[in-house]
Amino acid sequence: MSSSSFECFGLVIHGLDWDRVKERFAQSVARSERTWIVTANPEILLEAKRNPNYWQVLRQADLRLVDGFGLKLVGWLLGSSPARLTGVDLCDHLLDEAESRNWLVAFLGGEQGEGDKAAWNQRERHPKLRVITETGGKVNPDGTGDAANDEAIHRLTLQAPDILFVAYGHPKQEAWIARNADAFPSVKIVVGVGGTFNYWSGQASRAPKAVRSLGLEWLWRLIHEPSRWKRIWNAVIVFPLTVLKDRLSSTPKS
Repeated sequence: MSSSSFECFGLVIHGLDWDRVKERFAQSVARSERTWIVTANPEILLEAKRNPNYWQVLRQADLRLVDGFGLKLVGWLLGSSPARLTGVDLCDHLLDEAESRNWLVAFLGGEQGEGDKAAWNQRERHPKLRVITETGGKVNPDGTGDAANDEAIHRLTLQAPDILFVAYGHPKQEAWIARNADAFPSVKIVVGVGGTFNYWSGQASRAPKAVRSLGLEWLWRLIHEPSRWKRIWNAVIVFPLTVLKDRLSSTPKS
């Protein structure tokens, strides 16, 4: 295992920066292989520890990157030196890559109208970007969908995107990817993007860069979205304590 990687609840976490991620998927593209990227954060990993089926789904991904600062801190505590690459930053880089390569990007999911607004805003930032959107109906926690989801899959298959961003929130989006990714032979990179469309559509604002560099997005979000206090509590307090308990319970007793 590289110095940037570590294990959390039995899953290998790849603490790669953008340059190394780009190298990895470029190699996969050259081999005509798809790369599935999970942007791992404390909430996702706590759900994986609680739900063995979800753990098995995450295990199928090619890369599990360090999104949340709490996960990066855990990597440090376990003796690793992981880089942090947030989901939004990863997707921004991938849009740059898509524009330069003339790749077609598909936005799937998000709240009603969110994907369309996100696509509109990204076209202004990337004038040559080719992007399509699908709301995609409703998806269940096991990745199955309704008739509208089946129709969206059919349309996307015909349009043959190169990059697919799936925004159903965890654990739905990862279960959906595991179940449906093989239906899209054209896709080179697939990512579950969580709330990225929410930021891109302008419905939520990111913390200033200085705050992000200090790993204090959680405090920024708590101030601006106090209703998220339980999720923040789980990420900042429950997650590291659970990791510590897990490590202590797995340490052989002398």
